Amino acid sequence: MAFECFQCGECCSHLGYVHAIKESYGDYRFLIYNNYTGEETPVTVDPDKHELFDDKSIFEKLPYTCPFFRHQPGSELAYCTVHLTRPEICRDYGCWRLLILNHTGRRAGRIKYIRTLCSEDSLLTRIWDSCTEIHSEPDDQKWEDAMIRILMRAGYTVRR
Repeated sequence: MAFECFQCGECCSHLGYVHAIKESYGDYRFLIYNNYTGEETPVTVDPDKHELFDDKSIFEKLPYTCPFFRHQPGSELAYCTVHLTRPEICRDYGCWRLLILNHTGRRAGRIKYIRTLCSEDSLLTRIWDSCTEIHSEPDDQKWEDAMIRILMRAGYTVRR
């Protein structure tokens, strides 16, 4: 299934527990150490993101964020400053199969790849609980289509 990033930044906001800078070589080049797997990955800050990387203010708000994660000043858009050379674990990541937005366009929940809802929206959770057993369709495409119809009828917007 295709994954499209909407730059919310949730995936990277706690990756400081996972990724650490092991060495700094200068010229925006680093060696990342994965604290869980022991893997080491050389990375380089993308040329168009040097200024963004130099702004370290994100660590005041998100002290455990990935050392290369930044928000664009004045917006909620999140960026990986080493996107072009990011570690394989980051390349493989897709945080949801369906993104559910409420009537104001804010995220209300996500459906993970194993058909699991992650949400703190009580209405969405009730809808989910009432319809998931009814729709036990084995075909993923048909199942997603049915979930999207149900959620849109309830006033949510759904993105694949």
